[in-house]
Amino acid sequence: MKYLKNWDNKNWLSSTKYIFEFCKFLNSKVKISDKTQILDIGCGRANIISYLQKKYKFDKKAIGVDIVKNKEIKKNIIFKKIDAIKYLRKTNIPFDIILIKQTIHFFKIKELNKLINLIKKSLAPNGVVLIFSLKINHNELPVFSAMKKKLDKSLVRDKYLIQIIKKKFVKYKMSCFKFKVTISRKEYTDMLRKRYISCLLNLSKKQIKKGIYEINLKFKKKIKFNDVLDCLIYKN
Repeated sequence: MKYLKNWDNKNWLSSTKYIFEFCKFLNSKVKISDKTQILDIGCGRANIISYLQKKYKFDKKAIGVDIVKNKEIKKNIIFKKIDAIKYLRKTNIPFDIILIKQTIHFFKIKELNKLINLIKKSLAPNGVVLIFSLKINHNELPVFSAMKKKLDKSLVRDKYLIQIIKKKFVKYKMSCFKFKVTISRKEYTDMLRKRYISCLLNLSKKQIKKGIYEINLKFKKKIKFNDVLDCLIYKN
């Protein structure tokens, strides 16, 4: 299995502005204080919870779990290199916030059902889970032809997975996080080359090279678009 290593590495997703706006959105949806115990499933380099840890100085450090351990993981949080299902099975920590950002598509359906059941058991009274996934309809990510086919297929699957989650979390609310991206064409093609998004993982080097050629023809030197995430919110 190929792992995603560059999704939050030196791009808008790791920028100070993006992290600030994302955490501002979180704060508008759930109460956060120094007493909050937070878990980030699929945390990557832990940029989000590291920012929250600095801001709120949690009594109990924020915890991030991921199956990939990157070199640049933030040091002010607790990181566990472990599968989320295995972690939740062994921990007895009640979490006030469980964050799952652009991660559900990595789970098989049986695994997703197990994960959601474990999350419900791991939520503290009045605990909140926030699940973010790429906007399914009218997604604005700059794509080339082979990438678009993979992305469209992935988004169809995401839609199905979200329906499963909705059945598990009956009393849920939906929201939307939008971030305006301005990026140079060169920076974006570098991200494509590094396979920053999961729909690129199984493309060949030849397909990536051809795709970068397409992007260079299709877009101006500055690329502007909205990076939009659908957010499912469930409160215990």
